[in-house]
Amino acid sequence: PTEPSLHLKAHALMTGQPTEVARLPEALIEELPSGLAEKKRIYDKDLPLELYDAVWTHFIDALEPLREQGKLGGILLQYPRWFLPTPANKDLLAESAARLAGIPATVELRNHLWFNTPTSTGWTLDMLRDLGLTHVMVDGPQGLDSSVPLVPAVTTPALAMMRLHGRRGATWEAARVPTVERYRYLYAPEQLALVGPLIESAATEATRTIVFFNNCYGNYGATKARDTGAMLSR
Repeated sequence: PTEPSLHLKAHALMTGQPTEVARLPEALIEELPSGLAEKKRIYDKDLPLELYDAVWTHFIDALEPLREQGKLGGILLQYPRWFLPTPANKDLLAESAARLAGIPATVELRNHLWFNTPTSTGWTLDMLRDLGLTHVMVDGPQGLDSSVPLVPAVTTPALAMMRLHGRRGATWEAARVPTVERYRYLYAPEQLALVGPLIESAATEATRTIVFFNNCYGNYGATKARDTGAMLSR
């Protein structure tokens, strides 16, 4: 079979983030209680359990063509900054892994409390290892609630992942900033040179290592991916 090559981000309602009602599958919209159907945006906590289950079912069913062709690499579970390191959220991560039923899952956490001390960092990484979830190493702005340090760790032997979002702190949490501007950042060569050894180290621990650049603005993502590939090849 073809080597898996595509990693998809989980739907917002699967990770506690809001979604516009109009963007839901028509079959789900028709099942919404009238009070929810009239809203512009909803959260997973607004849904009856059977509809929350249906969100997962619709999403996983849509992956089947990719899985049949051997092109499904995994699912990225990116959680918002209000997703905190609590026992309840650990249970939610375990539930998400179970719902994916063997589909590789990578986890990107967006609150500094998961990694703010050596103890919390160890707890977080051990939890991901125990659940068979891939820790996503994140490079982004620092000093904000949603800032996490770049923690170079591999929690699953089959896969390591790093996402480089840029370091545009002024727009990272700002309200009403278009996504294209929030992530508009072009890494300098010296910044990539610091990240390179971390990528190489991860590649010695995992069968497959994937590095993503944010691609919201122009050709910035493709340009930096090309530059990083050339740097690593040297």
